[in-house]
Amino acid sequence: QVQLVESEGGSVQAGGSLRLSCTASRLTRSVYRDYCMAWFRQAPGKEREGIAAIDIGGSTTYADSAKGRFTISQDKGKNTLYTLYLQQDSLNPGDTAMYFCAFKEGGSRPPPITDTFYNDFGQGTQVTVAS
Repeated sequence: QVQLVESEGGSVQAGGSLRLSCTASRLTRSVYRDYCMAWFRQAPGKEREGIAAIDIGGSTTYADSAKGRFTISQDKGKNTLYTLYLQQDSLNPGDTAMYFCAFKEGGSRPPPITDTFYNDFGQGTQVTVAS
């Protein structure tokens, strides 16, 4: 099973920026053929929401709420260690939530931001944006 560990989130003022990262380890060799990774978030009392996704070739998908403000990227490291990033700019209080990274071995074009597609999720990291 893939292990996903998110970096510590943070608290910022509205208009500020944060960069989240997620390290994926315990990857099998078959992952190198195809995969998708994504970021989700969940605010208190709300359903989990897909924010952005990326596939092995670097194709991306963004939710409307993230377009123009968030950027997903990846670093294909060595020794079965990959890192997923989410650069968040122009943050507003509506972005306050627990953020989770997700992984799916095998691809889909474009990479989905629906949580039922993904097999593995990290434990989450809190992002708080003050007005």
